Amino acid sequence: MAVATAQDYTPPALAETSVCILGSRVQLVTASRTADYMERWICMRDGRCRQIVTTGFHGLMEAHKKPGLRAILNQADLWAPDGIAPVWLARLRGHRHAVRAPGAEIMREFFTRAQERHYSSYFYGDTDATLSDLTGTVARFYPGHRIAGAYSPPFRALTRAEDNVIIDRINASGADVLWVALGMPKQDVWIHEHLQRLNVHVAVGVGAAFAFVARTVSRCPEWIGDAGFEWAYRFLREPAKLWRRDLIDGPRFIFHAAMEFLRNGNSMISPSNNAE
Repeated sequence: MAVATAQDYTPPALAETSVCILGSRVQLVTASRTADYMERWICMRDGRCRQIVTTGFHGLMEAHKKPGLRAILNQADLWAPDGIAPVWLARLRGHRHAVRAPGAEIMREFFTRAQERHYSSYFYGDTDATLSDLTGTVARFYPGHRIAGAYSPPFRALTRAEDNVIIDRINASGADVLWVALGMPKQDVWIHEHLQRLNVHVAVGVGAAFAFVARTVSRCPEWIGDAGFEWAYRFLREPAKLWRRDLIDGPRFIFHAAMEFLRNGNSMISPSNNAE
């Protein structure tokens, strides 16, 4: 029987509804729907790299505080709701079936499809130890997916020469997808700044998802995440890392989002044509 490849598969045209939150536009996509977009862009092979943002209230709050960052995130080809906050706000505005699309779930969904169609990925970010665990896990569970490469950059500002070497290495790998785990917003700004130089079809910022997929850090049970308490689960495990985000930015985000909703209600839902 013939082996399925990317060239054998043409996903249908896609379009989504988006919800505007504090000036940022989030598409109401699932992990599966996000993978649909990724496959479509890979199969188009038009020489353009698309950017996917995956973040919840943290990214929305950072974008609210920094107009320049908000402009960058809104230029992305797709913003998936990795977090319960945009989902709850979408439901309040009438989209009862809105769900989260966490970065780790998007990765697993893509790898499942790559297992059949032999797509390839490059992993950029996190630590050498996490990357070793990640590539080992992906190779073991998704042998049909090709790992084009992986690199953990230094935890400091890169020189221009170092940056050029990294881009050349990614491009030479022939990867279909670049997964970037530098933390939000650094990863999303990095993708935006390098978008015109990248030869991959899709670049996705996924934050802590490398460790989740590698199984070196356990994610909360699905029912806790769907109930909206993944933030609490992670905070109890990493309070030193997350206290400022959850205890300071969290209440501020709730206040600003509530005020926006009271002013505008469901008028902030609109069709999105950004994902084509």
